[in-house]
Amino acid sequence: MSQNRNKLLNLFISNLSNAVLHRILEKAIDLPEIVNKYNKEIKNSWEIAKIYREKINPKTSPFPEKDLEEIKMKIIKKIRAEILIRISRGYINIDISSIESSVESALREMNII
Repeated sequence: MSQNRNKLLNLFISNLSNAVLHRILEKAIDLPEIVNKYNKEIKNSWEIAKIYREKINPKTSPFPEKDLEEIKMKIIKKIRAEILIRISRGYINIDISSIESSVESALREMNII
């Protein structure tokens, strides 16, 4: 069971990271056609993350304390790495300082914090 749980946690972290990343990128872009693509990516990743969240631990029961900080740090690390890659590719106006607050907000929305 722990192997499956770890796999589900990794899939959850990846999808939630992708959703939060695209929320941050969405704020940095002014072009409506790109914003629409980001919105679709956010919705898709968010829904998939919700499914994995339910498989890991039902919403009605509290999420284990031991996992909270680890999940948060992994998500922040993934997002920061991807944003730095995008900045090196020429993306501009990306607010790196909003990563932690965006992650905390997303974790609250998922009923993890």
